[in-house]
Amino acid sequence: MTKIRLTLLVIICITLTNCKTEKHEFPLDKRYWDLNDYDKVVLDLNFGYEADEKLPNFNDPQTRIIVEKLTDQQNFNIVLDDNELGLKHRNEVAEKFFSEWKDMNDIYDALDRKDQYLYDMEMLAVWHFGLGLQQKYFKLGNSQIKESADDPNSSRVKNNVSSNVRTLIANYLIYLDEVNNEKAFSEEGKTKLAEGINKYFSELIELYPTANYSKMKNKAKLLIKKSKSDEVKSSLIKLIELIDSKKETENK
Repeated sequence: MTKIRLTLLVIICITLTNCKTEKHEFPLDKRYWDLNDYDKVVLDLNFGYEADEKLPNFNDPQTRIIVEKLTDQQNFNIVLDDNELGLKHRNEVAEKFFSEWKDMNDIYDALDRKDQYLYDMEMLAVWHFGLGLQQKYFKLGNSQIKESADDPNSSRVKNNVSSNVRTLIANYLIYLDEVNNEKAFSEEGKTKLAEGINKYFSELIELYPTANYSKMKNKAKLLIKKSKSDEVKSSLIKLIELIDSKKETENK
C-alpha cells in the first residue's frame, strides 16, 4: 500500500510540474520570431500571468531570454530590410508588427505601491523596439506612397509624406513624456531612458534632417528644467544641439 501511495504521489508531482512548465510556452528554439509567434507570446504575457506571478525579466536568468527575444529588433529587420521582398509586402508586415508593439506596451507598465515601475528596464526595451520599428515602418509607408503615385513629386504626395513624418515625430514625443515619470525609474532605468534618447532620436533626425522639430526642442527644454538625472539632462541637451545643428545646415 505504501509503494502504491508513493507511486501515486510521484505521478501527481510529475504531472503538476509538467503543467507548470507548459503553462507559458515560448518559441525560444527559433532564431527569429514571426508575427504568429508575437500573437501568441504577447497574448500570454498580457493575459496569461496571475497577479502575483513574476513576468519574464532581465534579472531572472531563466526568463531573461524571453525578454531578449521579445525585444529583438532583428525579428522585424530580417523582413523589413530585405530588398528582395516586395515593398507592399514589407509595409504590410511593418504595419502588423506596429500593431503587436502597441499591445506590447501594456505588458510591463505596472507600478508598485510607491509608484515605482516594477519592470522599468523591460518596459524601456519594449519602447526601444517600437522606436526602431517606427523608423522602418514610416519610411516604408512613405516609399509606397511615392511608388504608387502617378507623380511622386506632386504636392499631394509631398504633403502625405510630410504628414507621416509629423506623426512619427509626435510618436517619439510620447517617449519623452517618460521623463515626467522619472521618479518611477531606478537609476539603471534612468540611464536606459537617456540611452534611448541618444540613440533613436539621433537616428530620427539623421533620417529626416529637414523636418520640423520645434515641438521636440521646446519639450526638451522644459524637461531639462524638470529632470533631476544628469544623464537624462545630458541626453536632452545633446538632442537640442543636434536639432540646432541641422537647422543651421539647412539655412546655409
